[in-house]
Amino acid sequence: MKLRSRRGTLSLATAVAVLSLGAAACGTSGPGASAAKSVIVWGLQDTALNPVQQKEISAYNAKGKHPEVRLQTFANDPYKQKLQTALGSPNAPDVFSNWGGGNLKTYVAAGNVVDLSGLLARTPGFKKAFLPSVLDGARLGGKYYGVPLQGMQPVSIYYNKSVFAKAGIAAPPASWAGLLADVGKLKSAGVTPFALAGSQSWTELMWIEYLLDRVGGPAAFTAIQDGKPGAWRDPAVARALNMIVDLVGRGAFGTKYGSVGQDNGAADALLSQGKAAMELMGSWEYSAQLAAAPKFVNGGGLGWAAFPTVPGGKGDPKDVVGNPSNFFSVTTKSKNRQAAQAFLTKTITDPAYVDALIKIGQVPPLVGVEPKLKAAPHADFTTYIYDTVKATPSFQQSWDQALDPATSQKLLTNLQKVFAKQQTPKQFVEAMAG
Repeated sequence: MKLRSRRGTLSLATAVAVLSLGAAACGTSGPGASAAKSVIVWGLQDTALNPVQQKEISAYNAKGKHPEVRLQTFANDPYKQKLQTALGSPNAPDVFSNWGGGNLKTYVAAGNVVDLSGLLARTPGFKKAFLPSVLDGARLGGKYYGVPLQGMQPVSIYYNKSVFAKAGIAAPPASWAGLLADVGKLKSAGVTPFALAGSQSWTELMWIEYLLDRVGGPAAFTAIQDGKPGAWRDPAVARALNMIVDLVGRGAFGTKYGSVGQDNGAADALLSQGKAAMELMGSWEYSAQLAAAPKFVNGGGLGWAAFPTVPGGKGDPKDVVGNPSNFFSVTTKSKNRQAAQAFLTKTITDPAYVDALIKIGQVPPLVGVEPKLKAAPHADFTTYIYDTVKATPSFQQSWDQALDPATSQKLLTNLQKVFAKQQTPKQFVEAMAG
């Protein structure tokens, strides 16, 4: 999940309002075709965002002469299935939330998504309000098929400061050699170096994402994403996998990681309770720890840092992986296409909305949001996330979203075998390249 900052003329609040409205709460409304005088928006469950979103939608609807916006929401997995069958049918919504990347590409290839390039060209201030590489998460073939709708989610190393101190480690590892040295020190101290929810393969994906970037640079994955012949056979892929095998052999993840879960908070608990020293995870780790172990976070026990450098690698140390954002897209089946696009650019411009978004832990991918982040609670973390994304030359999207669904599942299955020592790097490459 490639960034440079631009100064935009659109008000910050307008852009943030757009960022949030589509990521809706748990499914309380059923599916249905767009009513003649309404814009139907499909979104996902997010209990933290729900009150803020609904208040903003109500305010938008109260503004007057435009079709009413109506929100229909669904749980995550049912939502994915529903999109696959509904987008090309008369029951398609006007606007839908998505993750960009390979899934969006599938819908675009089927002719189900409106090209928003013209909309962005007509509203240059709106376009420039977003951090460019985040906006590029919905850019396919040089055209834009969505706009960001919520906070950024880069992956970082999170660590327990107390565990570090007891093991004699002064700072998180900045280089691969330093990481391996810390693994040895932590093992000697009787602590698992890295918490890993190995029962859920997406948590292992972050390791190969970062290692391939550090070894082969962004181009190595771009070739895979583009389906170029021989891309999986790039030597950088095998090197990254061998580095993972080395970590497993050194006991970097302990011995029981295959039974540890992420959704149930088990991996996070290992970190907060001092049973593990570090965890490679997305920015949601902070809010998860804040909810489950507030004393750990508020007491200054949680630290965070960038993924280390790799000697001889082509990747920029500032490169990040993760999820740039979620996106709003407009369906070609929409009977209110113009109104749907207007909704994306003419929502509430109330600065209080920006504050509400930040208050619940969102870090908007917008130019000029820094003063609000610095003035809000947990500013040290939120400004770190914002500055990281703003400065990165490459924000690589999580592979399970960037790749098409079939390839993504194949990747997750084979990668889990590598972590479980059931498959060698060579066998992984052959399985993916075959």
